[in-house]
Amino acid sequence: MQDKDSTMTFAPENFTVWAEIPVRDLDAGIAFYEAATGGKLEKMEMGGEPVALFLTGKREQSVSANLFVGEPGDAARGPTVFLAVDGRIEDAGARVAESGGRVTSEVIRISPGRYLYVADPDGNRIGLFEPA
Repeated sequence: MQDKDSTMTFAPENFTVWAEIPVRDLDAGIAFYEAATGGKLEKMEMGGEPVALFLTGKREQSVSANLFVGEPGDAARGPTVFLAVDGRIEDAGARVAESGGRVTSEVIRISPGRYLYVADPDGNRIGLFEPA
């Protein structure tokens, strides 16, 4: 443990290393997240349970997430997972609305990019992120 006066130097390329998102219906969750992100998910078994993995370009070197069948928690107090989107954040927001979710914020700009908060069809609070 570092003492409180030392300089923190740990700065990984990605702080988000994994995310698990509970959905009531795995196929419906796959359809929603593929539409919202423009990406692809792959159904598989992990730990004896069916899941859907968000596919990345360099699978062994990338940060990813998966959906699993479970009961979504309280979206207002639970953790928020931020997912990269294909294209403009406004287009992602439109895809969210078209695929059963809802946009819950305006587009927010920060120096690394732009994001907005959305709720998936199960009520999970998700952040969608467009890099600068």
